[in-house]
Amino acid sequence: MEWSDVRIFLAVTRGGSLGEAARRLGVSHPTIGRRVKALEDEAGQPLFRRTRDGLLLTDAGDAVMALAESMENAALSMERRLAGNQERLEGILRISSAEWFAGYVLAPVLSEMSRLHPAVVPEVIASYRLLDLSRRDADVAFRIVPFSEPDIVQRRLMTMPYGLYGSAETVRAMHDDPASVGLILMNTAQAHFPDVAWLLDRFPRARRAFTSTSRSVQSRMCLRGMGLAVLPRPLGDAVTGLQRIDTDTPPPSRDIWVGYHQDLRHMDRLRAMLDLADRMLADEPLAER
Repeated sequence: MEWSDVRIFLAVTRGGSLGEAARRLGVSHPTIGRRVKALEDEAGQPLFRRTRDGLLLTDAGDAVMALAESMENAALSMERRLAGNQERLEGILRISSAEWFAGYVLAPVLSEMSRLHPAVVPEVIASYRLLDLSRRDADVAFRIVPFSEPDIVQRRLMTMPYGLYGSAETVRAMHDDPASVGLILMNTAQAHFPDVAWLLDRFPRARRAFTSTSRSVQSRMCLRGMGLAVLPRPLGDAVTGLQRIDTDTPPPSRDIWVGYHQDLRHMDRLRAMLDLADRMLADEPLAER
């Protein structure tokens, strides 16, 4: 079984249909169908069952799955090692981070990177999802929770201060009657975040007005007067029209972690970007402003 066929088999298994596999791999639907049929002919038995819920593995397909994933891991390891041994400061550097962090914290680092190393092309994957670094979904990731995956080199980059923000109208309403203002919060999946608990504890009678996984969206709704929001200070302070509200105890700060797969530790463009991030962000006294 060739690696190209293994990729198709895994894409169909994970996508649950020929169409989804075609979309993920960027090839045509008929091509996926032909390759699956060729695989089943080679195996001498069906690898997938067609159901109303999509394509499911047969027992034979289950047996192939473990071998396919082993081949995938070997191929990805080779890819990472080849990328990590590149000595030239050129090529794409895939960076995963939240949208607000990329736009309001990391942007100066990437700008300086492009000035110093114009042949390096930063590619920012702005999402709250935690991407899989072992599969090279990204070369490096910045996030607010430590990495738990094996083979990830990580460190705490900086502490991010948060502040309480509102529009001028919301701030006036808060001073007149704290229970009258709305609260802008993370959605249910992020309801455990410490800033959510802080805001709910401070305004126990206020209504939940809006939730979003995006801090940038929260800031825009806050500006429109929908309610109070706890925002990372680089974002909140940069939005014209938002007022940061002094409180006796500030919202909880969060550590920012940076991580990459150990196979990429010799990638020069990654190391150059991390050196810049250390120089420009690690010691920035945001919390003391």
